[in-house]
Amino acid sequence: MNLLGNIIWIIFGGLAIALEYVVAGFLLCLTIIGIPFGLQSFKLGMLALVPFGQKSIPILEDKGCLSALMNVIWFFIGGIWITLTHLFFGVLLCLTIIGIPFGKQHFKLMSLAFAPFGRSVVSSRLKR
Repeated sequence: MNLLGNIIWIIFGGLAIALEYVVAGFLLCLTIIGIPFGLQSFKLGMLALVPFGQKSIPILEDKGCLSALMNVIWFFIGGIWITLTHLFFGVLLCLTIIGIPFGKQHFKLMSLAFAPFGRSVVSSRLKR
């Protein structure tokens, strides 16, 4: 079922979303200051390409408050707009019964786009 969901997702906009994240990641990596944000954009792009069968989990080995500070900077620099975009498309897709699984994927992307630092993307089949 995950394979079919990912194929439909890619055809109807998932590839475009993933390419946007990857291009943004490359642009952010052009500067030394932007490299951490570019890496988070790549993480979002990976999840945006094939969201079915993947989930975002907190990194338990995270030490210190650097990830919290970076999440605050991420949120004000552009994370708020990414989060609101995924919220809009998630609500829009959930208005129809057929769109509910795809809306749930936008909500998953929204939670990662809100605070990507200190989180990792793993397969849903793997045990935590």
